[in-house]
Amino acid sequence: MASVYDFTALSITGEPKPLADYRGQVMLIVNTASKCGFTPQYEGLEALHEEFAAQGLAVLGFPCNQFGSQEPGDAAEIANFCAITYDVAFPMFAKIEVNGEATHPLYRYLKHEAKGVLGTERIKWNFTKFLVDRAGRVVARFAPTAKPEALRPAIEKLL
Repeated sequence: MASVYDFTALSITGEPKPLADYRGQVMLIVNTASKCGFTPQYEGLEALHEEFAAQGLAVLGFPCNQFGSQEPGDAAEIANFCAITYDVAFPMFAKIEVNGEATHPLYRYLKHEAKGVLGTERIKWNFTKFLVDRAGRVVARFAPTAKPEALRPAIEKLL
């Protein structure tokens, strides 16, 4: 049976990064975009990272351009935007697809493990969030409208 630790993704700088590197940590995995109405959630995600990283939370950002072409930049532009605009220090990954034939294998797995409304697997928009426990199990999926600070109780319960 697959687990989140079986997947590797490219970092924002292009190096392979196995998710097994986060074994034993709680992960909050988010598909992000720089030109979205939800983009200010970067601030809340960074606040969660700052507050809980020492306790074992890993916030992981996966840029995606599938929703309204809201992440048009290349990796350098995305990294620069995140650093300058929101002072993002949590790990960012290379741009991926989260729906369709070219869905990144990690997202294929996440969507299967934590389905959306009415059992759908499709990601509806940017800033859909998946919470993974310390054992690598996907325990929750949160809609793009769920503000990062609203996830605090669920995160604290897993830490």
